[in-house]
Amino acid sequence: MKTKTIKDISEMLKTVVSKEDPLFKILEMDERKGVQNLLNQWNKQQEVKEMNRKKFDQMMKYETKIKQQGFKYIAGIDEVGRGPLAGPVIAAAVILPEHFYLEGLNDSKQLSEKKRDEFYTIIMKEAVAVGTGIITAQEIDKVNIYEATKKAMIAAISDLQTMPDYCLIDAMKLTIPIPQTAIIKGDASSVSIAAASVVAKVTRDRLMKRYADEYPNYLFDKNMGYGTNEHIQAIQKYGPCSIHRKTFAPIKNYI
Repeated sequence: MKTKTIKDISEMLKTVVSKEDPLFKILEMDERKGVQNLLNQWNKQQEVKEMNRKKFDQMMKYETKIKQQGFKYIAGIDEVGRGPLAGPVIAAAVILPEHFYLEGLNDSKQLSEKKRDEFYTIIMKEAVAVGTGIITAQEIDKVNIYEATKKAMIAAISDLQTMPDYCLIDAMKLTIPIPQTAIIKGDASSVSIAAASVVAKVTRDRLMKRYADEYPNYLFDKNMGYGTNEHIQAIQKYGPCSIHRKTFAPIKNYI
């Protein structure tokens, strides 16, 4: 083993999943400091993996309980965009497959943009079904943001290729003919809702970046429509554009 370089051993350790692996046992006897540092790093990585697995299993408690009652297709539903001054509110509904595991999945707000994009790709590829619902700023102004959010969620459920027989919803109760549970902070408590939060967030962010090209004065690719200082200043200077929510303060003050 001493003929192997530290770089070689680093690559070899990527295939080790247990301390009982013969390779790990051999490396433990390698006295080189570089090798021992690699083993320490491996141990720390395994601790993180174990912690992430426990958190994931905890976030599966709602899905596990519901499946034990005989339900098969459980949809997690979440929205993004209730607070911004511009752009739509977007909801997503996601039905995950049996034995799905995605290490680190969490409320999309707790993830980096890079990690959200990575998770989005995996969810879209592996999910049984994904649906989205988009309610425009104009519709939000007509019905108010609370009703618009419910409409987006119902639209997301209707958009699913496979209809759910149970819905887990982030903090909302919907008028639908499907059994449901509303969960406060569901995007951090349920794997299915967390997956929906990622899909909704990435979908909306990408749409707002396209709007940034159409309305460059408002820096939508930076603020995603939220009321940052720069965004407020742009509204004061240029007035609201067509995707601004005219009933929201302070925009209604400039009309």
